[in-house]
Amino acid sequence: MTLPAADASAPQHAAEPAVQVTGVTKRFKLRGRRDPLVVLDDIHLTVPSGGSVAIVGLSGAGKSTLLNILGLLDRPDEGTITVFGTDTTRLPERQRASLRGKTIGFVFQQLNLLSGRSARQQVAVPLLYEGGRALRRRGELADEALTRVGLGERLHSKVSELSGGEQQRVAIARALIRDPRLILADEPTGALDPVTAGQVMDLLFATAREDGRALILVTHDHALARRADAVHVLDAGRLALDEN
Repeated sequence: MTLPAADASAPQHAAEPAVQVTGVTKRFKLRGRRDPLVVLDDIHLTVPSGGSVAIVGLSGAGKSTLLNILGLLDRPDEGTITVFGTDTTRLPERQRASLRGKTIGFVFQQLNLLSGRSARQQVAVPLLYEGGRALRRRGELADEALTRVGLGERLHSKVSELSGGEQQRVAIARALIRDPRLILADEPTGALDPVTAGQVMDLLFATAREDGRALILVTHDHALARRADAVHVLDAGRLALDEN
């Protein structure tokens, strides 16, 4: 696999945390239950710019709920989420969507790739919602992103023609095409064999590190989590630093 080349000129954003989470609580009302279910309980988390954080926990612990809140896809019931200095808690939905699109790239286990489309077309999709130069250059930018993740010779291959690892690399290229400062990855290797999973994570960590991006990884795999700069454990709604 070809890894991204280091870019000494890549901008660094070290003056402020990428994400600051303060006192976040999330509850869900369930049918047949009098009291709401507390999924996240007074969560505090700081993610430095250019740093990587892993969040581990059992299935159902609330990891994906937390990631959706960090990605501005959902709102907490209490607490604040600050993304690169912007308090998002009370932002109107249109401004949240704009900040999300410009700042955050998502990589999920469920790749949501479009059947019948080429790798190039898949990666260019986020730019269809842009205007101006980015929209006009979407094909060129998609080619650059795919080359960067080692798929320069598979630009026109359909999803059915790609291996699982190649499909995940397409998803990474799609997440990176808008040059996000923050990458959120939710079980990105859950459907891959160990060797391919290792290659994909090599790529993801290298891309984040060399470009100065922050990376938040949600996983149940403790061995994978230990590759991050810091590991936090989510259990019974509470988040704690794993100091082991």
